[in-house]
Amino acid sequence: MARSVWKGPFVELSLLKKAVAAQDGGARGAIKTWSRRSTIMPQFVGLTFNVYNGRKFVPVSVNEDMVGMKLGEFAPTRYFPGHAADKKGKR
Repeated sequence: MARSVWKGPFVELSLLKKAVAAQDGGARGAIKTWSRRSTIMPQFVGLTFNVYNGRKFVPVSVNEDMVGMKLGEFAPTRYFPGHAADKKGKR
């Protein structure tokens, strides 16, 4: 179920503060976050976030096409190595 329009997009307040500070200060370092549910805002464009996927931090560089999506969409939590039968048939 989608979030109500009248509520607006959800962004972790601490994450928004860090992003605004990074934009104002011109810091080039990545912002470490565990908030996969936060929506990417226009203020985030040009920044790099290290998003936690449950095992490690995945670097995500935000561009204009990502606005409105969630940070977690760009840090997959599952690894699929492929089917064993496919590997056997390629020999």
